[in-house]
Amino acid sequence: MENEVLRKNMERHMIGLSPYACLDSEARRFRDEMEDLRSPFFRDIDRIIYTYAFVRYSDKTQVYSLKNNDHITKRMLHVQYVSKIARTIGRALGLNEDLIEAAGLGHDLGHVPFGHFGESVLNQISVENGEGYFHHNVESVRILMNLEHGGEGCNLTLQVLDAILCHNGEFVMGEYHPKKKTPQEFLAEYERTYQDKNAVKSLVPMTLEGCVVRISDIIAYLGRDIEDACMLGLFEKKDIPKEILEVLGYRNREIVNTIILDIIENSLGKPYIKLSEPVFKATVALKKFNYQNIYDKSLSSEEKKEITTMFQVLFKHYLNDITLENKDSRIYTNFLNYKKDIYLKNTTPKRMVLDFIAGMTDDYFLLCFREVNLTKPAYTK
Repeated sequence: MENEVLRKNMERHMIGLSPYACLDSEARRFRDEMEDLRSPFFRDIDRIIYTYAFVRYSDKTQVYSLKNNDHITKRMLHVQYVSKIARTIGRALGLNEDLIEAAGLGHDLGHVPFGHFGESVLNQISVENGEGYFHHNVESVRILMNLEHGGEGCNLTLQVLDAILCHNGEFVMGEYHPKKKTPQEFLAEYERTYQDKNAVKSLVPMTLEGCVVRISDIIAYLGRDIEDACMLGLFEKKDIPKEILEVLGYRNREIVNTIILDIIENSLGKPYIKLSEPVFKATVALKKFNYQNIYDKSLSSEEKKEITTMFQVLFKHYLNDITLENKDSRIYTNFLNYKKDIYLKNTTPKRMVLDFIAGMTDDYFLLCFREVNLTKPAYTK
């Protein structure tokens, strides 16, 4: 009797779900294992928050690097905003909140030091060294499948990994239609992102929950990044076109609330996620404004040049350390010494260096650069 009560308590979140929700019974892992009293997606949440990569969120840049302001959003805050926004939409639409929360919290694990600019530099290095294209969403999946637990990975469910892979909030759409896929199709998409530069742009989540996480990524950063920019004195809200603000609202809380309610109103009882035409157009316009006035200007040309040099120096240095088997190097003492044979035997030295650098926090990256390049000072906080 006690076990039956426990089971019902743990499955309470499944009561009254939409016919379009992903059920716990549909969860699939790449390696069979015994489940416990937790539902599979709930268990994935626990596995994600206990990864080393999750801990490093706290010193990962969201937009602004090299800024002395404790109120500027870091990656740790962003993923919590995404998770909360997505769960709000998911609850209203009767979707699986456990799947949504797991994907929301894990979607940015693969972000590198210095945000999207750092990602662009590491992508260039990866391509030049024959390791394919580098995308943070793909690296998030790689971390969870091939880096954590010494290289054995976390054995997360297919649905959570897929939602993370397909989360890329850079591509806003008016409608999000999930696309069913097999484990083999997911792996094929994942591998294709390394070889095809445009493959990442065509990724579509396999669940409605994944679609919710994807649009929530956009909702979470649009207004908040504006608040941060205004706090830093980069521009004033009056500089934002009035026709955008009249639709979405003038404060972050209004922008978030407007888009959430619009999605719920236009998506309830439907097998897809939809924005109304006015809100969709205003969201696209605000995203364009942000790129022109925030993201493209978040670093000076001098800072970009310096950061690019630091990435290149560290990559060459640690690759040389592996070649020379310099066991005193940080790539051994802080990284490779903790990896098992499954990682060491199936990973090229260049990919090892890319994984090591990609996982660094901003402060650790600067520390490593100062150590290997003593004649040239790096930026400090």
